[in-house]
Amino acid sequence: MKRSSSWKKIGRLLEIEGHKPWAASHSAVPFAEHIAGDAYRIYFTTRDDHNRSHTGYVVLELSRPTEILELCQKPVLAPGPLGAFDDSGAMGSWLTSVGDKSYLYYQGWNLGVTVPFRNSIGVAIREKNGVFQRIFEGPILDRTANEPHFTATPCVVQDDGRWDMWYLSCVGWELDGGKPKHRYHIKHAVSVNGLDWARNGDISIDFKDSSEYAISRPSVMKCGSLWRMWYSFRGDRYRIGYAESEDGSNWERMDDRAGIDVSHTGWDSEMVEYPFVFRHDDATYMLYNGNDYGRSGFGLAVLE
Repeated sequence: MKRSSSWKKIGRLLEIEGHKPWAASHSAVPFAEHIAGDAYRIYFTTRDDHNRSHTGYVVLELSRPTEILELCQKPVLAPGPLGAFDDSGAMGSWLTSVGDKSYLYYQGWNLGVTVPFRNSIGVAIREKNGVFQRIFEGPILDRTANEPHFTATPCVVQDDGRWDMWYLSCVGWELDGGKPKHRYHIKHAVSVNGLDWARNGDISIDFKDSSEYAISRPSVMKCGSLWRMWYSFRGDRYRIGYAESEDGSNWERMDDRAGIDVSHTGWDSEMVEYPFVFRHDDATYMLYNGNDYGRSGFGLAVLE
């Protein structure tokens, strides 16, 4: 894979609008699972009429990606019970398969009072029955004494017994025009089993300057001895950034090499964000969102 990237946009694959009561709008934070041949299940997060997040999926083939083969009729992950860390939404973020088990890492939402929300990271597991079930009633990554605000949008890679997670970590809130505004970047954690995580406060992608306040949705791929990451960052509007690392912990931002930007017109003309990069045969693909944080749907691009 070439280190300098140039992505050719294939087009928008899905835009949800009034599909089901649990899927009234949005198809955000897409990520892919290979089924067989060219067929993939693309997971995404939608919202109901009360703005609660649910995780659903669509099935398509990369040889004809704009043709929908199946659109789920019920969510694979719905909001948790009253008072739980995910009672306001369950946003799928990453799927890691090891042996006959698949771990669905997701972002749980709680509504707030002084601030709009507080998120944390949970996990569900799918075994032979094909149904995702929560392993724990509570989150596996939450706020701590050293990370006092919230965590979200995990990317989890298992390689030769080593589990790595890159995740959004909120460093604080401030009032902007009388309204609370968050500030978050990407940190790194490690595990021996994918469930119990050690955090040392290691920052993977930090703010470039004071105008940048939101860095999220890391998508990490290991290419030989090189680690590569795509992610969202924003000052005014979201864009997709890029970084490289020799060890998965220390990263160098190279946003000028991301190779993808907004279109002149259309569904992704104002912002591009929430990338998910994956390999199929000899090609590299990127799923991503466009305008309005996923309300306008998600699209696909291929690395040229």
